[in-house]
Amino acid sequence: MVNNVVTKLEELNLVDKFLFDETMEDKEAYQALVSIILENEIELLDKPQTEKELRVSPQLRQVRLDVVSMDREKRMYYTEMQKRDTDNLIRRSRYYQAQLDVSLLEPGSTDFNLLNDSCFILIAPFDIFGRGLYRYTFEGVCRECPDLKLKDGAVRIFINTRGTNPEDFSGEFLDFMEYITRTTDAVAEGSHSSKIKLIHNRVRKIKISEKMGGKYMQRWEEMAYARQDGKAEGEELKLIKMICKKLAKNKTPEEIAEDLEEEISTILPICELAREFAPEYDSEKLYEKYHMTKS
Repeated sequence: MVNNVVTKLEELNLVDKFLFDETMEDKEAYQALVSIILENEIELLDKPQTEKELRVSPQLRQVRLDVVSMDREKRMYYTEMQKRDTDNLIRRSRYYQAQLDVSLLEPGSTDFNLLNDSCFILIAPFDIFGRGLYRYTFEGVCRECPDLKLKDGAVRIFINTRGTNPEDFSGEFLDFMEYITRTTDAVAEGSHSSKIKLIHNRVRKIKISEKMGGKYMQRWEEMAYARQDGKAEGEELKLIKMICKKLAKNKTPEEIAEDLEEEISTILPICELAREFAPEYDSEKLYEKYHMTKS
């Protein structure tokens, strides 16, 4: 049964992926966000793409980006909203950058100077680096000559909405940092920023839209079922590992069923498949084999 606890659409903040993606589908809204983050006026050429999938090979893990667009100078902007610290975001940004770069060149192209300049922006309500800054900007710099930049056109920016150096930023930037995690009428109206008000106008339309409400509930249910399936698979793998340990001790299926308080009809098929993995009983391989027989 799916958990019935769900945050209402009208209670979402911009830090929530659904609201962020739907808001940033609007060209003016995404243009405003990038301009605020970079503290520089950006004019986008294309309508942003949200939840864009990149996979350079069927054998490689795919990348799904929250928002992607290009400005009039053909510079690419990739923005991710990250609500929770997964403890791998720095290296994940490296992987994303690599996938992005590969996707920018046509197959067979040999001129790497055709690579677009790119700006990868990750926004989070926590400090990945622990230095207390609102914004961390990374470009290639020579260790031996710090004044020498690589100038390969790639920039990675990490935003911490809870920075402690307000003296280094504009009021608009600081207002937006608050707005990301408190996306309310009061915060938007309390700011003098026309860009924040523009973004909030888009947010308000989304929150009162019946169509968006239905889409949000469908997305939430899909994610809830996916989490439920993942939990079920985890419990199944745990059971298989316990069975393998007992098989390694030469226990019979009947003894295993009794020990684990499981039905023999559940234990027996796994034990029969496990014979080909004896005597090591590789539980991971057995798990894969078991699922192949079920599908």
